[in-house]
Amino acid sequence: MTTLRNLGLGFLSLLALTSCNNEEEITSFRGKVKFETISVSSKLAGRVSKLYVEEGQQVKEGDTLAFLDIPEINAKMIQAEGAVKAATGQLNMAYNGATTEQLIQLDGKLEAAKAQLDFAKESYNRLDNMYQDSLVSRQQLDEVKMKLNMARAQVSALEAKRHEAKNGARTEQIDQAKGHLDRARGAKEEVLTASNEIYLLAPADMSIETISLEEGELLTPGYTLFNGYKKTSVYFRFTVNESNIYDFKEGNELLLVNPYTQEEIPGKIQAIKQLAHYADITSTAPLYDLSESVYELKVVPTSDISGHTFYTNATILLKK
Repeated sequence: MTTLRNLGLGFLSLLALTSCNNEEEITSFRGKVKFETISVSSKLAGRVSKLYVEEGQQVKEGDTLAFLDIPEINAKMIQAEGAVKAATGQLNMAYNGATTEQLIQLDGKLEAAKAQLDFAKESYNRLDNMYQDSLVSRQQLDEVKMKLNMARAQVSALEAKRHEAKNGARTEQIDQAKGHLDRARGAKEEVLTASNEIYLLAPADMSIETISLEEGELLTPGYTLFNGYKKTSVYFRFTVNESNIYDFKEGNELLLVNPYTQEEIPGKIQAIKQLAHYADITSTAPLYDLSESVYELKVVPTSDISGHTFYTNATILLKK
């Protein structure tokens, strides 16, 4: 069976060579149709909840390829929204100052502190007289004096707080509240951006070649879930030995032929690079010494090829 298939392929190639009646003849160089590869991965870790495409399927740019389950995003969104509300409240308080209820509470605390101060003064005066009469020790007098100073400090602090609340916040406090709000909003935007990652979208028109995970499996950040080919980025790859490479230069115009459809495609050499000896050779039976260096010609079409059909690794021929 293998022998018959090889004979059939040889007959087709011979037919392709003899059926061309153009002045230019087919060369011995055999190339392959290639497409630029494209990979799709995720920035965040998540479980593959749903796959919407299959291997071999053609998709358009923006099509949904998969849905990822990332439960941490919901929790982070709740936290971010709470932080925005808290920061907004702080900023409004800084702009508007204290409310009437807050001022009443401060007045009450201030009156209580003043009452404690009056009591501390009376206690000190009484203990001071007793000390003069040697009825109490110096340590007892110092303890009462300390409580008096603490009462004075508490009254001073509450008066300052009452004055600040009545006159409004300082510029520095407003700037600080604005900074907290900006940081909270930035955190929310970060979560919103991350939430877009639950859907993996096709970055371009492409053919899905491989899908590396099944539904229910865990996708780690940066791991490629989809591999495919960008259908609008076709090019042709030829391998040429060193004894023939000098016949080609970057920018040279070439004429390519599809041996099965007889369609001719004009192209241009975009790049020439040396290949390692273990690299993939496009010719199945290279007609040169295997010790020679091998080079790759990357040929891109120079005309509209939208009406042509190409398949990955299909054979393409080169005319002189």
